[in-house]
Amino acid sequence: MSVRLDHGKADLDEVHEINVTPFIDVMLVLLIIFMVAAPLATVDIAVDLPSSTAPPQERPPQPIFLTVKPDRSLRIGDDVVPRDALGPALGAATKGDKDARIFLRADKAVPYGELMEVMNLMRAAGFLKVALVGLEKTQ
Repeated sequence: MSVRLDHGKADLDEVHEINVTPFIDVMLVLLIIFMVAAPLATVDIAVDLPSSTAPPQERPPQPIFLTVKPDRSLRIGDDVVPRDALGPALGAATKGDKDARIFLRADKAVPYGELMEVMNLMRAAGFLKVALVGLEKTQ
């Protein structure tokens, strides 16, 4: 309840108007809470990723392919590479050039977590330029 101070009278009159300032403050706080919480409330959905319809890019003269087979073995070109020797093998294949683009391809049966683990091994070895290889989708 609010009170108006009128210096002309001896008694105080009640004001019958709603003070909306606290209401606006509460609404702004709720708005901020919902704006922050809404993106966090999304649910992850399992998806089967489609083929890409992007136009093919120009291929380098000697591409370096790192392949993850369905049995989770790694190959650089046609050579089998153990996981603990991935960094030195990539270094030998690129002749020590850490800026060389590595083309990473994996079988459909390889779990996404396994692909991320291989990418982490590449990052730990210093190879940050990775291109993912997929099939071209005909329209």
